[in-house]
Amino acid sequence: MIEELKAKLGAEVAALQHELNVTLPAEIRKAVELGDLRENSEYKAALERQQFVRARLGQLHQRLSKLSQIDVAQIPSDRVGLGSRVVVQDEQTRGRETYSLVFGDSVELEDGQCSMSSPIGRALVGKGLGETAVIKLPAVTRRLTIVELRTIHDGVR
Repeated sequence: MIEELKAKLGAEVAALQHELNVTLPAEIRKAVELGDLRENSEYKAALERQQFVRARLGQLHQRLSKLSQIDVAQIPSDRVGLGSRVVVQDEQTRGRETYSLVFGDSVELEDGQCSMSSPIGRALVGKGLGETAVIKLPAVTRRLTIVELRTIHDGVR
């Protein structure tokens, strides 16, 4: 999971580096050749895109740095943590829900993915099989009992 995320972010870094170092300079040169820069929308757009790309690259480098610091051996194998797939049963409705815990700033949350920094994620982290997580929401308090747990060590998919 962590290696896949690193590869995905690395590919985005490579694409943005190419855009920053090759594509945007070419667009800026072409816009400069058109003349008056005060009223040149292509020039302004290219400069704005350049600022955005630099900012995004900074975010990605910071994220990759944080990912490199994660030691999978420190994630418990019998408790909910990063990469865990958890099936919970709501004590009131008796309905079952499945969550996969992911990073708080994951860009693309798929069905069933839950950020570790969300109220549900925070309530589940550190809980074991059979334990109950209490989630206090503005309208209701939910009690979710963990009925199935697969951790990152189990090769969660």
